[in-house]
Amino acid sequence: MFSLIRTFADEMEKGKGLVRFLKDWTLPVAIAIGTVSYLVFNMVPALDETGNLLGPVFDLLFPITLFLTLFVTFCKVDFHQMRPHRWHVGILLAQLLLVAANIGIIFWVEADVEQKLLWEAMLTCIIGPSAAAAPVVVGKLGGNISTMTTYTLVSSLASALMIPAVFPVLEQTVHVEFLSAFLIILQKVAIVLLLPLVLGWLVQHYLQAFCRWIVSMPNLSFYLWSVSLSITTGITVKNIVHSDASLSLLLWIAVASFVLCFVQFFIGRAVGRRLGEEINGGQALFQKNTALSIWVSYMYLNPVSSIGAGCYVLWQNIINSLELWQYRKQEK
Repeated sequence: MFSLIRTFADEMEKGKGLVRFLKDWTLPVAIAIGTVSYLVFNMVPALDETGNLLGPVFDLLFPITLFLTLFVTFCKVDFHQMRPHRWHVGILLAQLLLVAANIGIIFWVEADVEQKLLWEAMLTCIIGPSAAAAPVVVGKLGGNISTMTTYTLVSSLASALMIPAVFPVLEQTVHVEFLSAFLIILQKVAIVLLLPLVLGWLVQHYLQAFCRWIVSMPNLSFYLWSVSLSITTGITVKNIVHSDASLSLLLWIAVASFVLCFVQFFIGRAVGRRLGEEINGGQALFQKNTALSIWVSYMYLNPVSSIGAGCYVLWQNIINSLELWQYRKQEK
């Protein structure tokens, strides 16, 4: 926090002003806005009625902003490059190994309820698919949006297969029909990911003037995504505040998800470096679709495990902010 304030002061002294600061630190600002907004509405009784009115509005706004974020991104995709690459295989194998190791730990600590909840929370951060917004960050970092988009589709299919196969084994009380769960997850992925992808292709081919206008605003998808991030952050803070878990467990989940975020980031970067796509590899393995992870946690596991994905979304966007800062520094 103090370093952020110091950075702000330095920027103001250089004459860059508030607008430049907000542009350079969009993701931390979005996280702060989401956190403060929820806490204010939660702690001020006079705002209860307003909060009840705004709740449905934000519930509607979130999927709309996410849809528009991906649609704008896919208007820039080179669809001729959307084919499988060997780095896709390397990242998928790394994810499978991490999932297998996590499951082994869960069975090892099964007798300890809190330990099991901790590692189930970590599993939701590993087994989930690559974030639908990952191509947005890849584009900002100078990576290949097209191959990242392909991996996001492949990753979503892999997670749709793994989740209904793995989770019922961990929670014996949950009875899940594999095909039903697979189709539900696939439906969610199709609505969030495939529909804007198809519309992006149609706009590129049949509304080229409109497509050029969208492409002329290179940061539009990034700012739309920051709005989604603010809403997600507010939901995460709400889940933490109203959780029945002990404070010690919540702290352990927060710390473990922080460490896991860096572990997946560096493994993804290492695999991607060996296979020729370092930026894409790092984002593909560590930037997760936390909204889907939270949903499957509530559906198949103990709801406390959803806090892992909630914390993870904050850590991964802090890392994204640091990546973007480093990239801007290198460009200058």
